[in-house]
Parts: sequence; structure tokens; C-alpha cells
Amino acid sequence: MMFGSPFGRRLFRPLIATLVNHKSLPADPVAELAIDPARPVVYILKTASISDLLTLELSTERLGLPGPFEPLRLNGNELPRFICLDKPDTLGDRPRSVTPYLEEFNQLLLTQRRQQTPIQLVPVTLFWGRAPGREGDTSSSLSIVQSRSPNALHKALIVLLKGRENRVRFSAPLLLSQLLERSTADPRLAHKLARIARIHFSRQRLAATGPRLPNRELLLKQLLQTPALQQAIIDHSHEQQQSEESSRRKAQDYMNEIASNFSYPLIRFGDRLLGWLWHKLYRGLSVTGAERVRQLAQEGHELVYLPCHRSHMDYLLLSYVIYHQGMVPPHIAAGINLNFFPAGPLFRRGGAFFIRRTFKDNKLYATVFREYLKLLFRRGYAVEYFAEGGRSRSGRLLPAKPGMLSMTLGAAMENGDRPITLIPVYLGYEHVVEVSTYHKELQGSGKQQESVWQVLGILHKLRNFGRGFVNFGEPLPLAEWLARQATGHARDLVSPLAREVMTRINAAAAVNGLTLSATALLASDRQALTRRQLQRQVQLYLDYLRSCRYSDDVVIPEQDGEQLLEQALELDKFKRESNRLGEIIHLDRRQSVLLSYYRNNILHLFALPALLSTLIERHEGMVTTELLRRLQRLYPLLRAELFLNVTPSQLPAQLELQLKTLEGLGLVEFRQAGWWVVPRQQMQLLLLARIIRPSLQRYGVVVSCLASDAGAQQLEDDSRLLAEHLAMLHGMQAPELFDKTLFRMLTDALEEEGYLCQGLPRQKELAQLRDVLYPLLPSAVRRDLR
Repeated sequence: MMFGSPFGRRLFRPLIATLVNHKSLPADPVAELAIDPARPVVYILKTASISDLLTLELSTERLGLPGPFEPLRLNGNELPRFICLDKPDTLGDRPRSVTPYLEEFNQLLLTQRRQQTPIQLVPVTLFWGRAPGREGDTSSSLSIVQSRSPNALHKALIVLLKGRENRVRFSAPLLLSQLLERSTADPRLAHKLARIARIHFSRQRLAATGPRLPNRELLLKQLLQTPALQQAIIDHSHEQQQSEESSRRKAQDYMNEIASNFSYPLIRFGDRLLGWLWHKLYRGLSVTGAERVRQLAQEGHELVYLPCHRSHMDYLLLSYVIYHQGMVPPHIAAGINLNFFPAGPLFRRGGAFFIRRTFKDNKLYATVFREYLKLLFRRGYAVEYFAEGGRSRSGRLLPAKPGMLSMTLGAAMENGDRPITLIPVYLGYEHVVEVSTYHKELQGSGKQQESVWQVLGILHKLRNFGRGFVNFGEPLPLAEWLARQATGHARDLVSPLAREVMTRINAAAAVNGLTLSATALLASDRQALTRRQLQRQVQLYLDYLRSCRYSDDVVIPEQDGEQLLEQALELDKFKRESNRLGEIIHLDRRQSVLLSYYRNNILHLFALPALLSTLIERHEGMVTTELLRRLQRLYPLLRAELFLNVTPSQLPAQLELQLKTLEGLGLVEFRQAGWWVVPRQQMQLLLLARIIRPSLQRYGVVVSCLASDAGAQQLEDDSRLLAEHLAMLHGMQAPELFDKTLFRMLTDALEEEGYLCQGLPRQKELAQLRDVLYPLLPSAVRRDLR
């Protein structure tokens, strides 16, 4: 197909290059979508438009793909490089001429039958603004993501006003050779191709814009009419001995407190503001796994984003990334503590809906919130909430709160019209703005109340904080997950669902130079290593992660240990001293505490090899069967608190893999029927083994306190007191020693594994655990435990 003269294209191209700020999705379609530039590529577009094609040409030049106007010659024939399904609307009421796409599809099919090289059909969707409009708003939109194809004047106005918001969305290629193999005798194959393309473009529009935004007043009226809320109002009036009208007004107050008031103009403004903010804060953002989420959105899934919670930055960062990845920004469940002026109204217009910390005894509020969430799901709006509830103060994942997950599970079980899929998201930072306050809170100081002054204080500290990481983990379609469960009762499913979600978040962790360097320094005796020792240890950690991958979703940097160490040193978080013998990198007491937060971000990746290394180092010559027995005793406790992805039944096979990896790295060797430390690598093995030492010491504290037959509350108090005692005596500086949540998680795991019965210790079983655990603790610590 010819489209304008070369002279006309040269004339318009500088104008398009000036007016249009295009961004390609995904950022690297060649790698992410497996497009092969060496094979024939034909682009499929919805509408024939010179501005679309010139924008596509600019994009393909930057990506290393053939341009839409480049000639395509196969078997001596010149073929179309692009095919458009529609022509633009005309300027009057004249009927549109028909685009000859069927003839072009047939020409491509005929050519493919005569050659072996597959022709790649690559659908490309161009978005000029993505505002979906609002319910009840009949005004016309200037966005090209509408059902009709704009005429020349309308399109010129769109380019002028929306050119700075352009997105060029490439989709995975369709290989004509495979299509012919499946439908070799279909005479209407060209029609089938066109139909597939039209469905694809329709789904792309929905994935990028979402449904129309709710009219807030109309939505609240509809919410008030739901049978469940009507009944809750009647019940509330009876319980409180007041009129139904008073209970109805109370429900309306709750709705106004909760409901968001989504505004796309604010989203666009926030996009520019946050772009500036990330430039000030971070030296880059790393995003992985977004393509499969886009695919789910295109297939019509209701997406529920479940990120881990590290910082108040999480709300802004994830919405920014989702918007930049060409998807609909979600409605976000935010704590009511963030509803302060002026942040609250801005968050609400950015999609936040507010939730109280607890509402167990308020049935009316619970019903309002549950019905509001169900309405969002039913309307097809993407939703985001933090399953942990609050920010992690220790850098580890917290156990998921059951409330929101239970409501999501209920919505999935009640409504099968649109599949609900959970999207675990790992958020990581090389610097967390609030980390200096977390240790104080773990030691018992009160939580700092959010306020406008706190926000201004954070802005005052703006500087380069390294890189940020947003990793979309393996999606969890609820319908498929429910079909695999042995029970259909929602109350019995929330706990395993919560664990599965947190396990998938951890399985998408991001590793960086700071987390690896902090891990190595904190494992050393005095939190000090020479630069060469630290570099070698970082490289060892990298080699282990690459040789024995925790999961396919873990992001491991491509740089070597020296480059990663240099990046970590640029963040100015370590002390450095040099003399004639070399450079020493070390931590002072405050840095040790703060950097434990970043080590804990990736602690789970090394938990199993660290535990195994500890066993071999303390029991040299131990046979494999005995290693497995001791692992099976301790591993369930680690798995419970770190949300590890290896199940107990997989432990024998995993032990074999871990031993093979450690042997391959030169850390251990098999001789005399047992496993021994390689002497010249002993220091590196110790720096791997000691990663897990804080957890083992915490286990020792709890097991020691259980010897007194204390109840649950007394156990928590005694454990905390003993931990503080040991910290002072032995210089333990791990803040998780004082984390009440971790102590509760450990006691829950002990009960699940049979060491406790109805909160009371079973001394025989605890003695068996103590026999395995205590030899792994430092001798000085062991002496101070009962």
C-alpha cells in the first residue's frame, strides 16, 4: 500500500517529531516480545493515518526495527510493510472508501505459502491520550482511543493537543506460517485475520483506558441501593435504637469518607510532577514483568495489584509505573491516616479510597466498605492495596492482613463474569526515605503521625537515592487457584491465599549492589572488610544467585561484583579508610542498624544456602541424610517467617541442588562420606552462613523462654527482654530482634509444627529442636540461654 509521496512524508516528519513525544511499550519490544528484525515484519494498524505512521517510523528507528515505509521484497514481489484496517472519517457525510486490507492479507498469505521464512504480523496501537471519560458525560473526546476513526481535521487537533501523551504499543508478533499450519484450507483466512486484529485493538483500548470513570454521586446512590447495605442500615437502626434515616445518613458519611474521586487531569499533572520527583530522587527506575500484566488486562482480567509496603513512596511509584506502562492507574486502598489536608483530597482524586485500620465492631462501616469494593470489581476498575496493611519496619515482608484478601476472595467466588487476577508486586529501593525512623519504632518509640509537616520534611531531604525497582511477580488467577483447593469455604482459604501472595512477592525480589554489600558487611565479625574481600563476597553472592536461581522472577543485575560495589559506594552509606595496606570498608553502629533493613529485603534469597552452610561449618563431615534431617527440623520456621518458595516435600531435591551449587562454587567438598568446608574458602563460606545468624539467635531466644512454660503474652515479654539483654552483652544490632510481629510469626510457626499446643510448650518436642538449634549459635550466646 502506498501512503502519500516521499516528499509529503519528509515535509510532515519534522512537524510530527516536534509535536509528538512518543514512548514505546514495551520499552524493548525486540527482547520482550521476541520480534526478530532479521525476519520480515509487517505492522497492523487500526486506522490509516499519516501522523500514526510517521510516529511509528520515529519509534522503530530508535528500537532498531524496520520502518513502516521501508520496502519489503519477498520472492521478487514488493509487499506492504503495513496494513491499516480502516480509513479516516470523511469531512462530510460522504461514505468512507474501503481500505483494501483483505487483498493485502491475501497477498501476504500467498507469499508465506511459497517460502519458509515466517512473516511476522506485529499489531501496533497508538494512543493519543488515554482519558476514558466519565459516566454520564456525553461530550466528545479528543482521544483516538474511541470507537470511530477521526477525520483529518480532528486528527490534527488531537496531535496538537495530545501529542505529548503519545504511546506506541507493540504487541507480540503473529507468525503467518503457524496460522497457515492451523488453517491451511480456510478460504476466508484473510477475513479471520482482520477479525482477530479488530478484537485485538478493541481489547487494547480497554486495557489502556479502562471503563469510564465513575460519577461519584451516582455511584454512591447506587451503592446505597444495594440489598446488603439496605439490610445493614436496618440492622444498625435496630441495634442503635435510632431511625433508619439516621442510620442511612451514617452510611452516607461512611461512603463519603471512603470513596475516591478519580480525576484524569490530576493523573496527567501527577505524571509530570512525579517524573521530576523520580529524577531528583533516583538515578533510574527498573521495571520488569509488566508485559504479562498488560496481556492480562487486554484479555479482560480484573487486576488487583498487591505490592509489598516499604515506604510512603510506594503509592506514588506504583501508580506512576502502571500509567507509564500503558495500563489503567488503579483505585488504591489507603490508610485513613493519610487523609489529612492537603494530601488527602489530592490522593482521593488520584484514585485513593480510604480505609480505617480496624472496623471489627462496626458492621455498618464494614458493609459499606465491602459493597464499595465489590462495586469497583463489578465495574472493572483495577484495584491496589497493601496486603501487609502497614509499612515493614524491618525490611522483611510482614504477614498479610486477612480483611481485604477475604473481601477479594468473596468477590471472586460470587462473580464469575470477569476473572479476578492478583498481581504480586515487589517494590525495592536503594534508599528508603523513612528508614531512619523504623529502628526507633521497633525499639518502642511511638509511630510518627503523618502530617503536612512530615511531607515537607521529606521533600527537604530530596537527593539522589540510587535506583528504584518495580517487579511484577507471577500473576495469581483466583478462579484457577480456587479450583485447586481442597475446600470451598472462604474462611479456610484466606490464610493459604495470603501465604501464596507473599511468597510470590518475595519470588520477584530485585538484587542490587547495596543489598549485596550490606549483606556481606553485616555478616562479618566487626562489620568491616577490605575492599578486595567485599568485592569477592559480592561476586560470590552473584555467582550463587545465577547458578541456583531462587525463581525466574528474581531480578539479578548483569554487572560484576566490582561494578556493583562501586555503585553501592556512590550512595555514601559506608565508612571508608585507606592505608598502605589497602582500603577498608566498614560500618559504624548506626549504619549497621540501618543497613540491616536493606539486607532483609533479600534475606530470603540466601536463607536456605546460609542455613546449609551453617550446618556444614559447625558439623564438618556430616553425611547428607543427617543434613537433611536437621534441615527438616529448622527449615519450616524459616519458611514461615520469610515466605520461602520451597515446600517441605521439595527439600530433599533442593538439598541436592544446593550442595551441588556450593560445591561448584568451591565452598564445600565431599570426602570421607561427608561434607567438609574447603579451607581456602572458609571465610567466604562463613560470610554466607552468617547471613541467617540473626534468625537463628531469635529462635534460640524464644525456645529458651519456652522452657519456663510461659503463656503467649509472658513469652512475648520475656523474649523481648532476653533479646535486649543479649544485644547489650554481645553487640547484636539486628533490629528484627525487637520486632513483635516476627516473634508472633515464630510462635505461630512453632504451634503449626507441633512445638506448642494451645499456646503451651511441648517440652519433649522443644528439646529435639533445641538439640539441632543450639549448636549453630555462637558459644557466647549459647551460654546465656537457659
